[in-house]
Amino acid sequence: MEPFKVTDPNFEARVRASFARQGAMRLLGAVLTRVEPGLVTIELPYRSDLTQQHGFFHAGIESTIADSAGGYAAFTLYGANDSVLTVEYKINLLAPADGEKLIATGRVLKSGKTLSVCELQVVVVKGGRETLCAIGQQTLICMKDQPDEKR
Repeated sequence: MEPFKVTDPNFEARVRASFARQGAMRLLGAVLTRVEPGLVTIELPYRSDLTQQHGFFHAGIESTIADSAGGYAAFTLYGANDSVLTVEYKINLLAPADGEKLIATGRVLKSGKTLSVCELQVVVVKGGRETLCAIGQQTLICMKDQPDEKR
């Protein structure tokens, strides 16, 4: 795959600033750990209030950080005054998210003028071992000349 063209040389700072404004990620305790052109990783440490009845991370929590990872991956390739919104995404749960932390990765497959498509992966880490627990695909829209700062 060819490297993506970055239109905003300050994309990493813009992505990190946007992530810091996201109340949902702050509420969950998610951390933005990797920001590269077309690729973003978000980590989330285990807390019992993020679980379902068996004590595993809840599927909704997995999909929430996956959605944000993909959205920010697409956002890395947008212009300085643009923002991103998810149009749709689909998640397949492959294994129980039983572990100490989740790592969600969003990777751009296609970055278009209006729509981008990302692949999503979530792994759960337990005892130093990573298990793929969810995969997905996402479509996002570039909101041209509409910065995502709070109005």
